[in-house]
Amino acid sequence: MTTETPLAGAVADGTAEPSLFATMSTMRAMRRLRPDPLPDELVDRLIQAAVWGPSGGNMQRYQYVVVTDRAVMAELAPLWKRCVDAYLATTGKYAPEGMDEAAYGRMVAAIEYQRDHFADTPALIIPCYQFPAPRIEEEGLRIYAEALGAEATERMGRIQERFSALAEGSCVYPGVQNLLLAARGLGLAANITIWHLFLENEWKAALGIPEDMNTFAAIPVGRPQGNFGPVRRRPVEEVVHRNRW
Repeated sequence: MTTETPLAGAVADGTAEPSLFATMSTMRAMRRLRPDPLPDELVDRLIQAAVWGPSGGNMQRYQYVVVTDRAVMAELAPLWKRCVDAYLATTGKYAPEGMDEAAYGRMVAAIEYQRDHFADTPALIIPCYQFPAPRIEEEGLRIYAEALGAEATERMGRIQERFSALAEGSCVYPGVQNLLLAARGLGLAANITIWHLFLENEWKAALGIPEDMNTFAAIPVGRPQGNFGPVRRRPVEEVVHRNRW
């Protein structure tokens, strides 16, 4: 069961919580956007916040594709529609466990609104990342295998693709969260999606993204039509395991 997250207030020692807590507790996914254009300087502030995010190994190999041209957005709109329709027909067909049908219906209505008005999206941000080719020597592999042991080394061989994907994601998603927080702090609506991955090759071709560059999200941004409000999330006591599972 989800509950409304309390807004920021006093902490145990009587001091005030940082305003960041209020920002996080009211950062709903806002899909109904006003069509008003966003100044480049404002969008650049979101990218700056993303760049401030931590990046694994401090490699900082992220790139951000920013779309604000209405003609380009209109080219992307059919791709967005196909991706959303594919999602709503499969994974998104049923309400998640613990979410009532009425609330899910409202969420789907917002998704459909964004789908049908995608060409009017003021800005779309696509974070990209590409790991460099690994530099591993034979001696390093020997120490690696000794440190992990035979069983773990064999398992890592089986999950290497998943490990690599998670490693890249850990380098880019902290920046994405910074971007979303910055958007909320600046009064902008934004939501993170990965539906574009259904047709990633088509999205790359439309935006000129190199084939060997990985994309990690498509984030529509604009001024909200509605109001921000407290998020509904599971209470902490339902998700925390102290010291052991």
